Amino acid sequence: MAEEMSACNIHEGVQDYYGKTVTSTSDIKSDACVAPAKPIPAYISQVLKKVHPDVINRYTGCGIVVPESLEGCRILDLGCGTGRDCYMLSQLVGEKGHITGIDMTQEQLDVAQTHLDYHMKEFGYKSPNVTFVKGFIEALTEAGLEKGSFDIITSNGVVNLSPDKRRVLAEAYSVLKDGGELYFSDVYSSGRLTEDIRKDKVLWGECLSGALWWKDLLLLAEEVGFSPPRLVTANIITVANKAFQEVLGDFKFVSATYRLFKVPKGDTGPCQVIYNGSITGVEDSFEFDCQYTFKANEAVAVDGEVAAILKCSRFKEDFTCQPAKAPAQPCGVKPKEGIVDPFELALQLKKQGPGSATGGCCSSQSAACCK
Repeated sequence: MAEEMSACNIHEGVQDYYGKTVTSTSDIKSDACVAPAKPIPAYISQVLKKVHPDVINRYTGCGIVVPESLEGCRILDLGCGTGRDCYMLSQLVGEKGHITGIDMTQEQLDVAQTHLDYHMKEFGYKSPNVTFVKGFIEALTEAGLEKGSFDIITSNGVVNLSPDKRRVLAEAYSVLKDGGELYFSDVYSSGRLTEDIRKDKVLWGECLSGALWWKDLLLLAEEVGFSPPRLVTANIITVANKAFQEVLGDFKFVSATYRLFKVPKGDTGPCQVIYNGSITGVEDSFEFDCQYTFKANEAVAVDGEVAAILKCSRFKEDFTCQPAKAPAQPCGVKPKEGIVDPFELALQLKKQGPGSATGGCCSSQSAACCK
């Protein structure tokens, strides 16, 4: 009962914080969800221009989280807020695709719903391809979302606000189709946070107290059934607020974007893949994650995990798989073995300077890490 009350209190606190205290990004007191602007792809900039100013101004998310190859897809956006990402994705999936946004805060959903007709007319759609649902991201099926019904799930700095991350991942896995992807950005800590930090309501609302230790994400994903998380990009979060610093102590934070796939279990050996350049916006070079970049018409050796993903996901038509041949390697170097530490990646990216691809919560920095 104590755990249930704690979860209830967290939900109520977050709803109050984002429904009344925070009405725009400028109201956020830390930089966990605020970062310097970085270049984003031109095609995304163009679709963002069509989103109503009121939706953008009152949006409390962070960064830009946009996976690739979206045409005709059914996408679920967790913690959609005022709907900025939903309306952006609406244009990218096209009229034959569909976007569902779920959020537990009525004030934010009201803003999103108010501008539905405006956006459908702006996009030239005969019927809406966006639906907003009130509910908890830990209870997607209870909110009426069908199991195995989505190609992609996106989330932008929201999972850390949940009191039960494992259940969020389990529910996401349940409503994804086979081969589906959870592409999400979130805030992670350098270790398991103390109970005192986790009880701080303001820091929870600021996306810090609820941050998951990044290594625990790997464990939870495996427990739920996802393939090992693929790290896309990361960005160090600096906490300038002295009062926050005193509470947080030596803990460090990073925003990171991961892609998790729902693929069949089984042994898939390494192979060579050739990207055919068919994905909109990344025709010349597709940065899959921080380890693999695929240039059009060039053979790249991939490990068994990536091979399974490319064969079973929506990317299967974009790649040709061949038996592995040495010495072809992604970006001309040997792929890193083992788990990539997001804090180390963030430091590497900072040294390399701004990139040109979308990144995650708190950043739209390039995912490139290969030299």
